[in-house]
Amino acid sequence: MVQLTSLHYIYIFMVLVVMVTMAFRKDTVLPCIIGLFVMGYASSGSFVKGVQVIYNALIAAGTEFWGIIVVISLVVAMSQALRDIGADELMMRPIKKWMTNPTVAFFGLGIVMLLFSWFVWPSPAVALVGAIMLPGAIRAGLPAIWAAVAMNIFGHGVALSSDYFIQGAPAITAKAAAIENPMELIQASVPLWLTMSIVTVACSYFMMRKEMKSFETVAVTAELERPLKLSMGVWVVAVITPVAFLIDVFLMYKYQLRGGDATALVGGTAILIMSFTAIVQHNFVSSFEKITDYIRDGFGFGIKVFAPVIIIGAFFFLGSEGTAKAILGENATGLLSDMGLYLADRIQLSKFPVAVIQMVIGGITGLDGSGFSGLPLVGGLAQTFGSAIEVNKAVLAVLGQMTAIWVGGGTIIPWGIIPVAAICNVNPLDLARKNIIPVCIGFLATLIVALFIL
Repeated sequence: MVQLTSLHYIYIFMVLVVMVTMAFRKDTVLPCIIGLFVMGYASSGSFVKGVQVIYNALIAAGTEFWGIIVVISLVVAMSQALRDIGADELMMRPIKKWMTNPTVAFFGLGIVMLLFSWFVWPSPAVALVGAIMLPGAIRAGLPAIWAAVAMNIFGHGVALSSDYFIQGAPAITAKAAAIENPMELIQASVPLWLTMSIVTVACSYFMMRKEMKSFETVAVTAELERPLKLSMGVWVVAVITPVAFLIDVFLMYKYQLRGGDATALVGGTAILIMSFTAIVQHNFVSSFEKITDYIRDGFGFGIKVFAPVIIIGAFFFLGSEGTAKAILGENATGLLSDMGLYLADRIQLSKFPVAVIQMVIGGITGLDGSGFSGLPLVGGLAQTFGSAIEVNKAVLAVLGQMTAIWVGGGTIIPWGIIPVAAICNVNPLDLARKNIIPVCIGFLATLIVALFIL
């Protein structure tokens, strides 16, 4: 049986401080820095160690985020090069024909993001879809914040919580729940997944429509209608760019490239396109300095966006056992996992409290910004609860899986939605606020359906 220590209570208190700070729409960097110091001091009893933990936590978090920072920076650099030469507008011409209004843009962007996320994972999908489709969606009148909502809800929510094609999530959850065939879990997930997806997407869409009634959205501005220099080089770049990313998708499918491997392919393609575009625009000799400028601007954007997130993520990574050990030492445990088990041990069991426990624990484990870190725990709890009372173990496991991924995968944790916020150039806190009401309504609807089929 798990026993909570003073370290757990300090962590809970600091998490609440961060949440309250967010509720008052203030930046959470300072509370996270204080939390890191307090946790370091509490775990070691040493003032010096407390100071060192702040730095070590930032290094650990930076390592976790570095791959995303690089690919976002490279895509931004490529986008700037395409914009300078005018190729971005040429690429958007076919999309403009069917992205005729915000509604079509919202669902078009979301569905494409869903399909890409199913097959190549959300992180590389953000870069792919953002680079090619986002400008067209914004030109159709979809505000950048709602473009981010569509990409986030469909990609990191609808797609990742089901993971029907790569099947990483159901495989992990099924193994922990002692379910031999992940397909059993996938079949059990369909009614819950449909409920969560339809309710959340519908709520997001109606919130968007309500907000957009309060102001007129101008689809195309004078700046966007600038004359194009339709040289042969511009046409070549405009054709090569989408073709290159389509080839990437084919290679991902053929060679089963997933996660970091897929992201690496997207990032490498982006920097090659950026370099080629600079050469076309400025000639080979003059492109040397211009390529450096694009790289500098891209990474300047990436670091500017991610700098506070590294600090916030560093604090919440203390909840995950793997990163906690790297920060606090080998004796550290997963604080969030411990709290989940503590709750499970002390609440009387029946269908309703068990379902609520699964959702609460899934949400708690998702606070570290990694929806997958909590899957072994919710799967193990489903196995435990399934042995204690008469419930559908697979449905219970799915309920925990979906909650963990929707929270931490993520749609409502600001430090888990940075890639989408960065590519759309919106504030991650604003994106989280747009998502939280639809996602919570989706959770409630999913819980109700789960109680009927458990």
